[in-house]
Amino acid sequence: MDIPRIDRAATGVTGLDDVLGGGLARGRIFLLEGSPGAGKTTIAIQFLAAGAASGETVLYITLSETEDELRASAASHGWTMDGIEVFELIPPENLLDEQQQQSLLYSSDLELGETTRRIFEAFESVRPSRVVLDSLSEIRLLAQGSLRYRRQILALKHYFAKQNVTVLLLDDMTTDANDKTVHSVAHGVIRLEELAPDYGAERRRLRVVKYRGQRYRGGYHDFVIRTGGIEVFPRLVAAEHKSEFERNQLASASPELNILLGGGVERGSSVLILGPAGTGKSLLALTFVVGAIARGEKAVMFAFDEELGLLFARALGLGIDLEKMVNSGNLLIEQIDAAELSPGELTSRVRRCVEVNQARTVVIDSLNGYQASMPEENALILHMHELLQYLNRQGATTFLTVAQHGLVGDMKSPVDLTYLADTVILLRYFEATGRVRRAVSVVKKRTGFHEDSIREFRIDHRGITLGEPLTNFQGVLRGVPILVGTENILLDNSI
Repeated sequence: MDIPRIDRAATGVTGLDDVLGGGLARGRIFLLEGSPGAGKTTIAIQFLAAGAASGETVLYITLSETEDELRASAASHGWTMDGIEVFELIPPENLLDEQQQQSLLYSSDLELGETTRRIFEAFESVRPSRVVLDSLSEIRLLAQGSLRYRRQILALKHYFAKQNVTVLLLDDMTTDANDKTVHSVAHGVIRLEELAPDYGAERRRLRVVKYRGQRYRGGYHDFVIRTGGIEVFPRLVAAEHKSEFERNQLASASPELNILLGGGVERGSSVLILGPAGTGKSLLALTFVVGAIARGEKAVMFAFDEELGLLFARALGLGIDLEKMVNSGNLLIEQIDAAELSPGELTSRVRRCVEVNQARTVVIDSLNGYQASMPEENALILHMHELLQYLNRQGATTFLTVAQHGLVGDMKSPVDLTYLADTVILLRYFEATGRVRRAVSVVKKRTGFHEDSIREFRIDHRGITLGEPLTNFQGVLRGVPILVGTENILLDNSI
């Protein structure tokens, strides 16, 4: 039995059709609800503009905003209302007359009936295929009761259903946020939410509460309002993305580090670099970036914690010319402000770099900054799980850095992601012969052999230099080792 194909109306909002499974089913009524300022009017205008652009007749019926306000909202995004019919439904003059309001002949029945009649007249005069009704709060107030309100919504639904028109009802939820009358009547319900974190810009997200007979992408999806309209970032589902690639070993720019890693790291795997501040986590990740570019591949780095100018200058002093790599187009570096960027938008940027720019090495520096954009640690772990799974399936090798609390002794990580990563590299400070030194070890590698030794390493103008395994010391990872041999195997820091 063939399933009939359902014709859908594109919303015109980037990412929203993906969430909705293709758009809004034509000839149905949909509810778009959210508090004032959540973005309902912007989505409504984009929905009508998309219809007008495809040659459809569209109508915006407003009970709450004036036509001038609507045109000003459109102009703020660089749009015109060309092709969009606007019907400003204001109370008739006799209903605004003070004496009429005090008359026994005046009632809410008269005003509600007049409002409905004028809505139908506006539709009949235009005969559109898309309609926006803004907003239901005015009709709810006129109805003065849930029963009359439900009957009024049903009357609108049946009327528009006979006309085979796609209707978007807006509700600002200012009268009764718990009223679910329209939820049961509408074919689909989309809820917009605006969140105010303790610090940083507001966050917006949406959720499809209901969509009859249609598979849609569930859960919350971040979105932003920018000049030019709303952009929705659909929640990433890694299982939907898979590509074929060869899982070969990838070497870094350091031969000694490659030996420690058993030849390198596997393509399509994730590497977590742990250590206290200043141990060289970013530089270690950059050695793999240098190796990727030397192979003719592209790389991307998302920098949460360091200003780009300082990063460029510091890397240049260590023999890595990041500016040259960026100018050649082989390296893309994005400065991320965790207080301004939602997790969904960051995921969208990562996907764009991998799918459009073909980056095969991804560095996120660091997860401490990434965590700041998350409301809860559990959300970070789930988010990172999907992101890492997606990158692995795309054949991209991911390097994550985490700054642990403390300098020596017991270290604590702000979030434990060691079980998610395929390879874990541990960096440590330790004290020996009156100097503060650095040690590196690989504590986990799922994809093959690696050295179980602890090696000292040095950072200088040549980058990273690794020494011999520290076989004459015990307690290096605790920070204060004990000498158990006589042979000097430490690096010469005078070079």
